[in-house]
Amino acid sequence: MERFNMSMRKYLKEVGVTSQQAIERVVREQNLAGKDKLQVRMVLTAKGADLNHVVEGEIDLSDATAD
Repeated sequence: MERFNMSMRKYLKEVGVTSQQAIERVVREQNLAGKDKLQVRMVLTAKGADLNHVVEGEIDLSDATAD
């Protein structure tokens, strides 16, 4: 069970870090800083398993910077 937990945490950390980088990049490249909100949707699927998990939300861009 320990390997499972460590493997899952490693994957989720990678998802979080790379997702944040992708969002920051799109905000910068599309000049969205200071705009209202960014509607986001994350879909998690797994090959060979019946997994389809969707998380929707919004990110407030009102005080984002264009750096």
